[in-house]
Amino acid sequence: MAEIHGACFTQPRPWSATELAALCASPLCLVKSCDQGFAIARRAGPEAELLTIAVHPDARRKGKARTLLSALLQELRATGCEEIFLEVVEHNTAAIALYEAAGFGKLSYRKDYYRGPEGGTAAALVMHKTL
Repeated sequence: MAEIHGACFTQPRPWSATELAALCASPLCLVKSCDQGFAIARRAGPEAELLTIAVHPDARRKGKARTLLSALLQELRATGCEEIFLEVVEHNTAAIALYEAAGFGKLSYRKDYYRGPEGGTAAALVMHKTL
């Protein structure tokens, strides 16, 4: 998972194998995976947060992210979750399009939320979906 995450992200920084293992071990987290991709959400009562969704660049444009997100949302809904939130870097247009197609709406904007490897910053869009 860390290899895939590292191939997908520079801003925000990729997560380490240790960080991903800790998330996967948490009883609050839900993980969906497929060949060359995964998605992780964390529940907090009736709410959830999409923590990350990553599909290796060589496996993109094949519907894997859409399938992972759909499976994650379906399971969250089945376990009583009522809404989900996420943050996405403002220039990740492919992810934003994926989330909008899944019914997420833009909720707010967090200026200078992400720090890049060279010290630059980027804003985060906060998105929301009622399940």
